[in-house]
Amino acid sequence: QVLALTLTPLDDTPLPRWNPGAHLDVHLPSGLIRQYSLCGDPGRRDEYRIAVRHSPEGAGGSVEVHGLSTGRLVEVSDPRNAFMMPLPGSASRASKLHFIAGGIGITPILSMVRLAEQQGTPWTLHYTGRHRDALAFVDELAPYGEKVHVRTDDEHGMPSAAALLDGVDPTTAVYVCGPPPMVDAVLRAIPRDSGIEVHSERFSAAPVVDGRPFELELARCGTVVGVGANRSALAALRNAVPSVAYSCQQGYC
Repeated sequence: QVLALTLTPLDDTPLPRWNPGAHLDVHLPSGLIRQYSLCGDPGRRDEYRIAVRHSPEGAGGSVEVHGLSTGRLVEVSDPRNAFMMPLPGSASRASKLHFIAGGIGITPILSMVRLAEQQGTPWTLHYTGRHRDALAFVDELAPYGEKVHVRTDDEHGMPSAAALLDGVDPTTAVYVCGPPPMVDAVLRAIPRDSGIEVHSERFSAAPVVDGRPFELELARCGTVVGVGANRSALAALRNAVPSVAYSCQQGYC
């Protein structure tokens, strides 16, 4: 289940501007800080919209968000952008855009699609997930017609990178967001010398590659935690101290 939340300021002060691809730090009542992509209209200075998938197996952020009541006060950061979308003719050499979204990865892509449409830039979107009921904002995308290709695992099987990149050529800028296996498969399928411009964002930690085992010593208690070659320091630390605070796992928070 995906919950869309509209956040409005306490007074009439216009909210800071943002560009498609931006996200907010949301300070939850429990003290957790989580990052959520903005998926509303960048032109609106009176509200921010985010969408959060309910993940009971997660570390509590999505569960807590889904428990927020209307009118609840939450603190958020100014928008930040690590997934900027330069339009063709500006910082981009491309003449058309191709978006690939997996599951909740549609959230930053949604505002990009709207901007491309407003600017008259040619674009296509491949939107994939396990089944149609799990895909958010399908109704909002329906008016774009054949520009949007929805493919679900239960109807079409797991999509290949080649299928997700259908129609892409050196004149295309690719924007991909979603589960790490999908993002990694798409990036591997685009040769470095292809001339294709690629922008990506993942919603969970990147896999550890060519790691080496090491040890962490916790300064306050002296406990030594072993970190395996295929694990992150945070993963090992969470095993030893389940209550440890952490945030996006991307490395830029």
